[in-house]
Amino acid sequence: MFQAWFAIPFWQRVLGGFVLGALIGVLAPEVAQGLRPLGTVFINALKMLVAPLIFCAIVSAILQLQGNSGVEALGAKTVGLFLLTAVIASGIGLAVGSLLDITPTGNLIASADYVPKQVPGVVDVFLNFIPTNPFAALSQGNILQIVVFAALVGIAINKVGDTAKPLGDTLKAGAQVMYRITKMVLELTPFGVFGLMAWVVGYYGLSSLWPLAVFIGAIYLACLIHILVVYGSLVRWGAGISPWFFFKSVFAAQLVAFTTCSSFGTLPVAHQTVTEKLGVSKKYAGFVLPLGATINMDGCGGIYPAIAAIFIAQLYGIPLEWMDYLLITLTATLASVGTAGVPGTAMVMLTVTLNVVGLPLEGIAFIAAIDRIIDMIRTATNVTGDMAVAVVLGRDSETADDAVSDSTLSDNSLSDNEQRVSL
Repeated sequence: MFQAWFAIPFWQRVLGGFVLGALIGVLAPEVAQGLRPLGTVFINALKMLVAPLIFCAIVSAILQLQGNSGVEALGAKTVGLFLLTAVIASGIGLAVGSLLDITPTGNLIASADYVPKQVPGVVDVFLNFIPTNPFAALSQGNILQIVVFAALVGIAINKVGDTAKPLGDTLKAGAQVMYRITKMVLELTPFGVFGLMAWVVGYYGLSSLWPLAVFIGAIYLACLIHILVVYGSLVRWGAGISPWFFFKSVFAAQLVAFTTCSSFGTLPVAHQTVTEKLGVSKKYAGFVLPLGATINMDGCGGIYPAIAAIFIAQLYGIPLEWMDYLLITLTATLASVGTAGVPGTAMVMLTVTLNVVGLPLEGIAFIAAIDRIIDMIRTATNVTGDMAVAVVLGRDSETADDAVSDSTLSDNSLSDNEQRVSL
């Protein structure tokens, strides 16, 4: 029985939970409203993951840069470019989500437990980055403070050296444990979506589901703008090659990413594309593409959380202030590194973003079932970004081959993430 259940593709199980929950909500509203605890358990399990996952994953990511100074410099430059495109992606997502009417006003859902937030000033936001008590930040789930403290711990472990190696190994192991727990928790997604959708449809009615088509269109529009404008400009001015030539060359890899929804599964064709068609050195391609598949999340961590946060806020009739938009941008960018290599990365990132701006996590149920459709363009965006950065730095850097040692290209570079699956 269990083998037959797990033999069904994950996205089909989630879609089945969505449809079955909505059906029960229509046919038996009173029964459906009693199924809400299934969704509550799932939401609580997601909340449980966030703080330890972000902390261990960011420390582990920073520790990967330890060693060869050439690798560190090249890695810093590569990560910096990834983060720059992530910030731009968040801005595009916010712009598209704000300019388009992605939720008709007639379908607003009032959140009964929502309390209007007091918007802090700019100075207060930046002061709040530094935790006065890091353990309190972890217990309270203050994401930005956790990110800052984790970054400091990772940098300090690298600086201390061999003495701190046991701590570093422990935190790396902790990251792997959290990845495994995340994978276990996400197996609850079909049941959580079933319970939440049954309750939502039973309580609010079927009309609350109509905005999903517009939401999908907004995601695709934002991703296409990012691919054509941002990546096209990057290769044109950063690498000096024609955007048309670049997109024609990488189309096969984009198609593989779009159909498989797997950045790691696209690595072989992406590596062949940038080395044989775009002139990137094989050593640098072997360094940047696995790194990009791990931390470059323009689609998952930039565009998607921004539009999804606006969608859920509008769905529940919750106003967002300009400071909320700033926090969404910062959090989505930082979370793209913090949730690297995690199964169901996009959902974890969205959970982090919604937590920071105080939006109801129950809104995830509305978009979880269509995540496969969205994940296709998200993954294509991520992989295109990986190849664009590889072209810019791989063609421009004369020290790429010397900086990246053979050990960097071993299969171990993928071992930490081999369990990553798409959600």
